[in-house]
This record gives sequence, C-alpha cells and structure tokens, in this order.
Amino acid sequence: MLTWNDFEKVEMHVGTIINVEDFPNAKNPAYKLTIDFGKEIGLKKSSAQITNLYPQEKLIGKQIIAVTNFSPKQVANFISECLVLGVVLENKEVVLLQPERKVLNGFKVA
Repeated sequence: MLTWNDFEKVEMHVGTIINVEDFPNAKNPAYKLTIDFGKEIGLKKSSAQITNLYPQEKLIGKQIIAVTNFSPKQVANFISECLVLGVVLENKEVVLLQPERKVLNGFKVA
C-alpha cells in the first residue's frame, strides 16, 4: 500500500501533444509523443500504446495528463521521459485521461 507521503511524491501535470511519430521498434504498437508541459517543465517525450483508438492526426493539440517525475525509461531505441495516463480497457486498448476543459500546460493534477 502507498502512504499519503508516497502519493504526494508523484507529480502529474497537464500537457498538450505537439508531435506524434510511428514507433515501429516498440514491442507493442505505440507512438512516440512529444508533449508540451509549459515553461517550468518544458517538452517531454513519451512512448504510448494508444494506436488502436487514436489516429496520429487526432492527437495533435490534445491535452493529456502524465506523470512527469519518473526517471527516464528506455523503450526499444527511445527514451520515454514521462508516463501518459489512461484507462486500460478489457481488450488492452487505452483511453487517455484528459482534463474536461482546456487548461494551461503544466498545471498540476491534485
């Protein structure tokens, strides 16, 4: 079980996807995302297994929620710098978590 102090260490922020690329080297179908988290955090890259529900062109400009303070993780030949959050459905498809209205990039999720 996590303690409240453990949970408080997790930093989740809102960002906007500004670039999407295919990721053919990934073990499972995925995209390489570049996400703008605003002035303080800046741009971060992430690998996201969201290809089934989200065509690339629909992701540009979409706001998402991500954990921004994980250590970078190598995924195939790519370094993922944040974890984009989503709901995993029974068939393993992922529905992105996003704010219900547009907010400034970098705002913290509480």
